[in-house]
Amino acid sequence: MAREKFGSRLGFILVSAGCAVGLGNVWKFPYICGQYGGAAFILIYLLFLVILGVPIIITEMAVGRGSGQGMAMAFDVLEKKGEKWHWGKWIAIIGNYVLMMFYTMVCGWMVNYMVKMGTGELRGLAPEAVGNKFNDMLADPGQLILWTVVSCVVAFLICGKGLKGGIEKVTKVMMIVLIALMLILAVNSCLLPGAGEGLKFYLMPDFGKLVEHGIGESVFAAMTHAFFTLSIGIGSMEIFGSYLDKSRSLSGECINIVGVDTLVAIMAGLIIIPACFAFNVEPGAGPSLLFITLPNVFNNMAGGQIWGTMFFLFMTFAALSTVIAVYETILAFFMDGLGWSRKKAVIFNIIAILVLSMPAVLGFNVLSGIQPLGQGTGIMDLEDFLVSYNLLPLGSLVFMLFATRKNGWGYENFAKETNTGEGFKFKGNFRFYLSYILPLIIVAVYLKGYWDMFYDPTNMPRFIGWMSFAVALIAFIVVLASGVLNRNKKGVASAEAEESVS
Repeated sequence: MAREKFGSRLGFILVSAGCAVGLGNVWKFPYICGQYGGAAFILIYLLFLVILGVPIIITEMAVGRGSGQGMAMAFDVLEKKGEKWHWGKWIAIIGNYVLMMFYTMVCGWMVNYMVKMGTGELRGLAPEAVGNKFNDMLADPGQLILWTVVSCVVAFLICGKGLKGGIEKVTKVMMIVLIALMLILAVNSCLLPGAGEGLKFYLMPDFGKLVEHGIGESVFAAMTHAFFTLSIGIGSMEIFGSYLDKSRSLSGECINIVGVDTLVAIMAGLIIIPACFAFNVEPGAGPSLLFITLPNVFNNMAGGQIWGTMFFLFMTFAALSTVIAVYETILAFFMDGLGWSRKKAVIFNIIAILVLSMPAVLGFNVLSGIQPLGQGTGIMDLEDFLVSYNLLPLGSLVFMLFATRKNGWGYENFAKETNTGEGFKFKGNFRFYLSYILPLIIVAVYLKGYWDMFYDPTNMPRFIGWMSFAVALIAFIVVLASGVLNRNKKGVASAEAEESVS
C-alpha cells in the first residue's frame, strides 16, 4: 500500500503544531515567564527555541521523511548495515506509551471541566467549594475512568479515520478554533479592569527579576522550557515527517510549527495573567491554576460561564490535539513494524491505553499510598518523570547523533533531506554544532533535571545513586553512537571499500 500523505501544507503545519501545543504551554509558560522577568525571559526563550528546539524538530522530521517510515522502521531503513541504531526505537515507543498513560487522563480532566462549566455546575460556588470539586474529582475513580475513556475513544476514533480523513481534517478545525478562541479570550482578559498590571507583569522586560533569580537559573529555565514544550525526542514529530512529500524544505516548515506553538504559549499568558491580576489572585502554576484559580476568576466575571466554557473548550482542543498526534505515532508502530491494518491497531490500542492509564487514574485515590518518588508524589509523577526527565532528552540525543554520525545516517544525507524542496534552506555548515554542541546542551538539560529532582544534602547516597543511573544511560547512548556494537564492522568496511572502487 502507498503511504498516506497530507492533503495540504496547512494541514501538515497545524497537525504537527497540534502535537507540540500542549498543556505546558498554558499552565506553565505564563507563570515562569512572569517569574523570570516577562519579556526579558521571552527573548531568551525564543533564542533557545531557535538554537535548540528547531534543529531537533528538523532532525525528527528529516528522519521521518527520509525513511518514509514511522519509528518502528525509520532507523532500520536509514542506518548503516550492522549498526544498532534501531534499538533507539524502543525509547520512542516506550516514551509514547508512558506519556499517554497519564496524558490521556489529564485530557479527560479538560473535557470534564468543559462540561462542568457549560452546565453551570461551578457557577456561584464559593472559592473553597470550587477547590473541593477538583479534589472530589481526583478522589472518585469512577469519574476519572469515565472521562479517560471518553478522551481515549474519541481520539482513537479520529485516528481510525486515517491521516487525511480523520487526523488532518479534525485537527485543522480544532487548531483554527483553538486560535480563534484564544484571540477572543485574550482580548476579553486584557480589557478587564485592572488587567494593565497583569500585562506589565507579563510583557514588560524586568531584568531585575533575571538577576534576582540568578542569570544562570533564568537562562536555564528558558532553555529547559524551550526543550520540553515541543514534544521532541520520542518520534511524535517524526511520524508526520514520514507523511510529508518533498515539495517543501523542512527548515521553513519546522519554523512555522515552532511559530504556532510559541503563539499559543504567549496568547495563553495574555488570557491567564491579566485575568488573575484583575481579580487579585496569584497566577500560580500547575493544576490548581486551571481547576481552582481560574474557575473562581470566571465566577466573578460578567458572562463567566460562557468565558469559562470557551476556556476549557480551548484547553480540551490543546490536550486532544497532542493525544491524537501521539496515538498516531503508536498506531504507526504497529502498522509499519507488524503490518497491522489501521483498524486492528486502533482496537488493540484502545484497550492497551485504557489498561495502562489505570495506575495514574487510581494513583489519586485507591493507590494514593504509593509514593514512588518520595513524600507527596504519586504514580503520575513517576510517569511524568520517566518521560520528561529521561525519554524526551535521551530520545533527542539519539536523533541528533544518528543524523550526524557517519555510522548513523550521516550529516550529508541529513542536510540533503532537510533542504529538499522549495522554501527556507538549512544554509551553511552546522555539522560541528549539531554533532557536538547541541548534544552537549541536551546532556546538560538532562543532568540538570536529575540534579533539580534529587539533590538533597541530607541524603547524598540517594542523590549519587540517581545521578549514577543518569550517567549510565548517557554512557549507553555514547557507546551506541560509537559503533562498537556493530559486530560486522570489518565486513561493512570491506563492502564499502569495494563499492568505492567500483
